[in-house]
Amino acid sequence: MSVEVTPLPARSVVLSLLLGRHPDRMSPAELARAGEYFGIPAPTLRVALTRAVAAGDLRRVVGDYMLGDRLVRRQQRQDEAVEDAETSWDGTWEMAVVVVSGRSASDRAALRDLLTSYRLAELREGVWARPANLSRPREYADEPVLSTFVSRPDADPAALAAELWDLIGWAADGRRLVALLDDTDEPASRLAVAAHLVRHLLDDPLLPAELRPADWPGEELRKAYASYQDELRSLALG
Repeated sequence: MSVEVTPLPARSVVLSLLLGRHPDRMSPAELARAGEYFGIPAPTLRVALTRAVAAGDLRRVVGDYMLGDRLVRRQQRQDEAVEDAETSWDGTWEMAVVVVSGRSASDRAALRDLLTSYRLAELREGVWARPANLSRPREYADEPVLSTFVSRPDADPAALAAELWDLIGWAADGRRLVALLDDTDEPASRLAVAAHLVRHLLDDPLLPAELRPADWPGEELRKAYASYQDELRSLALG
């Protein structure tokens, strides 16, 4: 994994701050303080905010800035990656099978994005699966092009998980990101590394403990990101 640690653009800084904030709301004064902390000139910050609102990434509510609908959904998925989303696992798997053919390329891509966002992986073309250990509802089951099941594989489930996800590669990249965050001091560069870290967490399959390799670093990544968010609140936003 190659990580670019140059400072993020002003718009990405604003969106990163709001994606990590609960509630996802910041006043112009808070954003101005954050801009100063990350070395963003006030005029540049104002332009970034205006463009983000125009694009629907942000909205104004009683003078404050909040995430737009698309990014609210991304924040929900990010929260699932950062927080404990698991339930006890009984050995069953979620499965979704595409049953409608002849769809457009854009429709196929949208469905892939949807199923990936629910942390399913494609076992064979049109066949998606994951362990049924997450507490979130299976809202993708409402898609008319899918048939969905809860099943139990005959094969070794740990071997199946290793086939569906590059677990060794994910773990190695995650450890490098935690080490890089520890070794980076400059505020804007730290934010860039933290943005990479949380994006990496979005790709965590959130497997049951029984299916994860030894020394899985998921919890280490979540603690590092939570610590960084505490740092932002205390240092940047007061």
